[in-house]
Amino acid sequence: MSISRDELKHIALLSRLELSDDEAELYTRHIGEILEYVEKLKELDIEGVEPTSHAVPMENVMRDDVVGPGLEIDEALKNAPDREDRFFRVPRVTE
Repeated sequence: MSISRDELKHIALLSRLELSDDEAELYTRHIGEILEYVEKLKELDIEGVEPTSHAVPMENVMRDDVVGPGLEIDEALKNAPDREDRFFRVPRVTE
């Protein structure tokens, strides 16, 4: 399995990445190599292997979720580069 240059440019567009022609050529080759390796991995016999098996037993160590004191508004906003009243002011990210 490989990826075409047009497919890579489409993915770059969706990712908001600008690629030069040299970069597009390089990444097309690299992603193609990765996809070929994934296809090769699909040939492995994994019969009887549990999906999440590990060499050592694992368990999550979680602490209790305890509500603590929050920051005062002025303390939370004291290093904000821009603020409006009680809120952070950030650049618009949608068109």
